[in-house]
Order: sequence, then structure tokens, then C-alpha cells
Amino acid sequence: MPVDKLSAHWLRRIAVGDRPAYLLIAELIAEDVRTGRLSARDRLPNLRELALELDLNYTTVARAYAEARRRGLVDSRPGMGTFVRGHAPALPLRGGSGAEMTMNMPPEPQDPALVARMQSGAADLLANADPYALLRYQDFGGTPEDRAAAAAWLGHRLPGCDMARVLVCPGIHGVLAALVSQLARPGEMICVESLTYPGIKAIATQLGVQLHALTLDDDGPSAQEFELACKTLKPKALYCNPTMLNPTSATMSRARREALADIALRFAIPIIEDDAYSMLPREAPPTLASLAPELTYYVTGFSKCLGAGLRTAFVRAPTERAAQRLAGALRATTVMASPITTALSTRWIIDGTALAVRDAVRSESMARQALATKRLGKYGFTAHPEGFHLWLPLASSWSVVEFASWLRTKGAGVVASAAFSTDGDPPDAVRICLGGPISREQCDDALALVADTLEHPRHPHATVM
Repeated sequence: MPVDKLSAHWLRRIAVGDRPAYLLIAELIAEDVRTGRLSARDRLPNLRELALELDLNYTTVARAYAEARRRGLVDSRPGMGTFVRGHAPALPLRGGSGAEMTMNMPPEPQDPALVARMQSGAADLLANADPYALLRYQDFGGTPEDRAAAAAWLGHRLPGCDMARVLVCPGIHGVLAALVSQLARPGEMICVESLTYPGIKAIATQLGVQLHALTLDDDGPSAQEFELACKTLKPKALYCNPTMLNPTSATMSRARREALADIALRFAIPIIEDDAYSMLPREAPPTLASLAPELTYYVTGFSKCLGAGLRTAFVRAPTERAAQRLAGALRATTVMASPITTALSTRWIIDGTALAVRDAVRSESMARQALATKRLGKYGFTAHPEGFHLWLPLASSWSVVEFASWLRTKGAGVVASAAFSTDGDPPDAVRICLGGPISREQCDDALALVADTLEHPRHPHATVM
């Protein structure tokens, strides 16, 4: 990155920071690597050059680079300069020890009757099915029975859903990858929220597709910016997560949905509506698919309202032809959804188990949100009362990266805002998941730890034994 752009970004952050400049520079390097502003092997400005650009003395900048080296962020080579080392290896998933609050999984209600119902339905399915039929290749998109069940499930948000435009697919993420690859070629652009599902960032990177960030306000992504992008940048699609946005938990207003749909219709821009959380709230504004049905690919599934391991997703395409084209793209990358998983999903929709589990997840989420309010209410987090994650702004002396890292050392994982940022300028905040394989009591303990960390800030680098 050119020195002037890098230093301008850092100057703004240092000017409002209340921490020593050398620590802030090291933290900014880490943040810029996470957001993609800096990449592995990028050469950083030399000491004198950066000191001049930031209006700091040489010693402060030298100390900052030394701190960055100590954290494993950069390498310095005599006569060559200082280079970014790149991302650290990903942390392994926990095996159930500690409060894993990074993976956005719904809670697991400990209701013996509900668990017995789930087990009975699964056992009855396998006892009465032809096992070989479940081991064969299937037509992509599901059997007529599967698609009818999918249309019934989608009907809760899309009344009168036409099963001829519905596909049963192996997970929402795979659907999004197929849609992005189908709608945009490498180098082309899609519009997204400035804070959004990290998976869409990974998909775009893998496919070489550019993301154009739309600023978020209380109503959702900026309609004005979307219209300007349509006029000047010619995006190939709009991707959005309108209900209980991951990570902020905000739900896009009806007026903003109508404005975005109107713009998309005027410029003929396809919409990818990722409505993974849509079945959790009792009430939500109309879907974009109902406002712009001829342009919208409506995507939802079971991962956020039943369980992440049930890799069943449902897509309502704009037309039958669009559904067939999407089926071809998905068949090329995933072959088919697992017949056993699909059969179980269909069974649970038909016999009511899916709705029963959804209701239990909703109730458990509400109970955990009450715990979060008790522990963290004074810190101004945002959350949906029927959802299972929350967005916590940081106003203490902690940096976002240090806060998340410190909690991981104590057994509670949270996700720093940079993971969700698409504009390279994430706010000081973290996402906390209240679900997953932890009990309500363990969730409360983890929230108490977060509250204690906020109440009594510690500086990890100052703790020298």
C-alpha cells in the first residue's frame, strides 16, 4: 500500500487513540493484515519515512516496529526493510472445553422430551426407509416430496412459495459460493454491507470477485450508496443479510428494503438475500424476495435455527429457469445434498419437529439474552431479543484484538470486528455468540468473565512475570 494512504489511515486512528503510539501502530498492523489492507510480504515504510508521515519521533516508530516483530507480525531484514509476515495459523476449534463464543451456532436446548422426539423421528426414518435408496445418487434439488416440504418451510416467510423454483441444497455457504460464481466473473463486483458474514468475504477472495461496501446505518445498508454504485460501478449483484445481520444483529427496516428493491429493479441488479436467521424472530419486515421477486435469490436453511450440523439449505430462485441454472452450478461443485440429511430435514418439517426445535432455540436464546442484559447491559451492546449473538462496542482501554485474544486465554472466544469488515475500517467492537454446545450456566459464567474484563481492564503486555 502507498505510504500516504497507509499513514493517513493510521494518523486518524492515532489522533483519537488514548494509548501509546508505539502500541497503536503494532495493533494497526495486526488489524490491517486481518482486513486485507496489508498482505503477506508487503514492505512497510522505513523508520524515518513513517516517523515523518505520522509526525512522530524516530524512537517511537522504531519501538513500534520492535513491538510488531515481538508479536510475530513483521520481519526486518538488514538492507531490505520491514515486511509483513501475514496471517497467523487459524486457531483450532475447541472440543467443548471452555465457552466457544466465536462459532455462530444456535443454543442446544436441554429439553428431554424434545431430544426424545428428535431421536424417535430419526430412528423411525431409518427403520422404514430403503437404506439403499438413501445411498444412491439423487437428482439435484431434492425429490418432489423434499421440494414440497422446502416450499412449506419457506412459506413461513414467502407465502405461496412455488416449489418449481425451489431447490434443496447442501448448506447455505455452498449456495452463496455457487451464486457468486454464477453472477460475477473474476474482477467484477458485488455490493455488500460494510459489516457482513465473513463467509462471503472468503468466497469473493477465492473467486476473485470484488466487494463494494455499503455504509450501514440504523435502517440497513445505504440506499444512496447502492444507487450510486449501480450508476457508476455496474455491480453484478447485491448481497445482504437483512434479518438479524451477522454480526451486528440489526434487522433492516421495511423502508430500506423497499428502497433497495426499487433500485435493484430500476437497474436490473440481482439480489442474494441471505436470510439464515429469518425463522427466529416472531415478526420481521417483508423479504426482499417479496418486494423484488423477479430478481431475488432467497436463501435460508436449518444451520441457524436448528443446528449447524444439519447442512440443509433452501433456495427460492427468481424463475424456474434461474433455478435450473443454479442447480447446474451447484451440481458441478457439490454433486448433491446428502439424501440422508435431506430425508431427515423433510421428515422433521412434515411432522412438526423442525418448528418445535426452532421454538425451543428461540426460547433458549431469549433466556440467554436476559443473562447478557444482566451482565453487560450497561456497556451498550446491541442484540435481537430472540437471537443468539450480540454486538459489543469497546470503549475501554482494550484494543479489539487484545480484548479478543485475552478472553481466548481465559477460555472464552469472541470475534473481533475486523473479521466482518468489508471497508477496511472496522469499528471497535466484538461479536459474542451465546449458543453452541455450552449450557445456560456456562454461558452466564462466560458473560461474567466478559463483564469482569471490561470492568477491570488489564494490559496483557504489561503483565511480566
